[in-house]
Amino acid sequence: MTARSMCGTDCCIRCDRKEACGGCEKTHGHPFGGTCIAAECVRKGGQEALLHLKQTLIQEFNKLGIEGLQISDLNLLPGFYINLEYPLPNGQKARFLKDSDIYWGNQVEKPGSDRCYGLATDGSFLLVCEYSCNGADPQIVRYQRR
Repeated sequence: MTARSMCGTDCCIRCDRKEACGGCEKTHGHPFGGTCIAAECVRKGGQEALLHLKQTLIQEFNKLGIEGLQISDLNLLPGFYINLEYPLPNGQKARFLKDSDIYWGNQVEKPGSDRCYGLATDGSFLLVCEYSCNGADPQIVRYQRR
């Protein structure tokens, strides 16, 4: 049986952990035991609501005014894949995402740099960070509630 997604994207087909997860339909929109932003949106308002939210989030990321950051798409990404540990001003480190949740996100190469911007949102916040290869030396660029 192939793992399937409730939202109509191919995220379950592309996922290399679908055997462990089971897919959105099997888990009723809670892959890996967490919450999927897309499944929740479809459950509440259907496919049109999902597309509207995605476009709204893209516009909001683009309006942040961060130099070199322009996106045209967001991808569904599991928290365990993008949940980086950020250094805080007091010297401690913190993670801001849940490993078990699925977020909208993207990665954009930072112009003139060997670093990338990483974006993530669950619909309640916008997170933009930058990091080196394989997520090394992450730094928060912007974290804001929506």
